[in-house]
Amino acid sequence: MNRWKRFRHHLETLGCRLLAWGIPKLSRQRCVRLANFIGEVGFRLDSRSRAIALANLECAFGDSLSESERYQIAAASFRNFARTMLELFWVPRLNRENYREWLIGEGLDHVQQVMRERGVGAVFMCVHQGNWEMANAYCGFHNQPNMTLAENFKNPALTEIFRKVREEAGARVVAQENSILRMLRAVKRGESTGMLIDLTVNPKQAATVLRSFGRLNSTPLLHAILAQRAGALLVPMETEPLPDGRCMVRIHPPIEFPPDASTRQIAQLCWDHFEPILRKRPWEYLWSYKHFRYRPMAADCAYPFYANTSSHFEKLLRSVAAEEKKPSPGPEARDHGKIPAAPSLHRS
Repeated sequence: MNRWKRFRHHLETLGCRLLAWGIPKLSRQRCVRLANFIGEVGFRLDSRSRAIALANLECAFGDSLSESERYQIAAASFRNFARTMLELFWVPRLNRENYREWLIGEGLDHVQQVMRERGVGAVFMCVHQGNWEMANAYCGFHNQPNMTLAENFKNPALTEIFRKVREEAGARVVAQENSILRMLRAVKRGESTGMLIDLTVNPKQAATVLRSFGRLNSTPLLHAILAQRAGALLVPMETEPLPDGRCMVRIHPPIEFPPDASTRQIAQLCWDHFEPILRKRPWEYLWSYKHFRYRPMAADCAYPFYANTSSHFEKLLRSVAAEEKKPSPGPEARDHGKIPAAPSLHRS
């Protein structure tokens, strides 16, 4: 590791430790105000992330949003992300006695009842919307701690800091290594896992092709594998940060899918549940993330400026196309399903 990288890692670690020490000392209202300030400053100074956010919004909504509206939504998205991160460091202020003051939940009792009746585990799914960190905390405090998959930072010290904060509410954070086997065992025991399903993953990994906001992308398959192989319930979680500092956590009923559905079809159904929510409240989504990193060579619509072609993504696309031509294969032989027609870019 070169000298500059060591120095940068040292600054990152120091900054996160200061947050972990200082944020819990703030009131929730001051935490929200500070997050709004940091998000606004970040939006104005981080030109690269701002450009990504604006490009994603243009692709997702087309002409239905004016340039001014895209700018306002992108700025609000930065503020929401800052709030999500700062409130994560505020979690040590929560406990089983006071968490209901700040986390308003609905639907979890019903899902827990279904889990008991069917004798199965569950995958609690989020996307980068609202305050996804608080969704995980709510489950932990409400007697449903999830085994949560978390990506390691390039700076190992940050990985440990974030792991400790996320485990304050009872979550069990696991790294990507051997995560499929560990989560399969967990859901087979009737336990639950939690994960973000809108990540962009390398096509060489356990990935499939989904259509989101009218574009094709390479996304993870783990949640669909857990449902198909272990009978786990697929439970969408939606969060809505409220102006007074509270967070609404809505646990939706499990997603139903045909018994012969492929993992790709299951994954598409899961995404299709979330997209209308994101179109309804776009300011809560993390638009500065590279959601469309891979562009098909024969793309029939515009992709953001950062998207690139990839031979591995093309191979994945050909695999999907080959599956489409096969006559009615059984569920055990179907790794990918037919890509559905593109949803309307202007759907409300």
